Amino acid sequence: MKDAWRILAINPGSTSTKIAVFDNDREIHRETIDHPAEELREYREIQDQLLYRKETVEKSVAARGLALDGIDVFVGRGGGLVPCLGGTYEINDTLVDHASRGMSGQHPAQLASQICRLLMDRYGGRGFVVNPPDTDEFEEIARISGVKGLYRESRIHALNQKEAALRYCKQAGKDYAASRFIICHIGGGVSITAHKNGRMVDSNDIMNGDGPMMPTRSGTLPYLKTLQMAFSGKWNEKELTARLNRDGGLVDHLGTADAREVEKRIGQGDAYAKIVYDAMIYQIGKSVGSCACVLEGKVDAIILTGGISASEYLTGALKKYIQWIAPVHALPGEFEMEALASGALRVLRGEEQARVYDGVPVWQGFDL
Repeated sequence: MKDAWRILAINPGSTSTKIAVFDNDREIHRETIDHPAEELREYREIQDQLLYRKETVEKSVAARGLALDGIDVFVGRGGGLVPCLGGTYEINDTLVDHASRGMSGQHPAQLASQICRLLMDRYGGRGFVVNPPDTDEFEEIARISGVKGLYRESRIHALNQKEAALRYCKQAGKDYAASRFIICHIGGGVSITAHKNGRMVDSNDIMNGDGPMMPTRSGTLPYLKTLQMAFSGKWNEKELTARLNRDGGLVDHLGTADAREVEKRIGQGDAYAKIVYDAMIYQIGKSVGSCACVLEGKVDAIILTGGISASEYLTGALKKYIQWIAPVHALPGEFEMEALASGALRVLRGEEQARVYDGVPVWQGFDL
């Protein structure tokens, strides 16, 4: 068995594609390829960008003198799949087909596995996706809402949350499969998740409007007042969706999603900026408390990750609400590229069995 692999990780976003090349877990190149808006406007649908994005990856890697035929493994973020368990999936025909159709909705992440497959077909090598955005490990009781037929869905920062858990376990000498954590991804989006014995059993839904207020999203709202807004005639569906899910939260209150700017205003004596920012932290703390209940109070650690978790103001204030539950540890930033390489390496080294994507949702509703 080989003990050295060159890995190309690919992570498409809305206006850029992140790539990184690793020799095993040692990063040798990283780049964010920005896609000008005028170029993206040429494509009607996200799926139409596939060849364009693939070619930009090829050009970028070649410009750095790295041979694509020397890549052993192509690994992508995943996306566009039906709900599936977490883990590292070998790219197969069903996975690529579902990604191309955007089974979970249209998002640039769906291009990752397809780019990997195209590069595999041309240059050889294996291909994987790791803890895709469609990861669903909820317990059934967590799915129930107060409306029959309207069920809670797993929409979490799965890739970064799982990587943060594994990194903490390595530092602390713990076994993820035998641990209970509450992990808070605090960035542009905020997901607060109960991890029990290696599974993400409950969380807020960051896509459909659930959980704490966030930099760009309103979070949970009183539903009757929200219905009144919807039927007031002041907004159409698209406008109201944008206000709640793109221009909500800090943006709606303060006109910015930049936590650094908000903290600067607080330092200058802006009382309203302080109460709004403190309210977001307060709501994150409430969500942590909810997860502590899910885990029956048996919590090994609370892990803070994501870009804003680097803020001493936020982490200091948040700890006052939650540190009585369990020790709080900060792993600031996002580790998505490292997580992709690590997931592939675990399979290559025989530490983890690659999952097979069969296209069957892990949960298909209750037998009513």
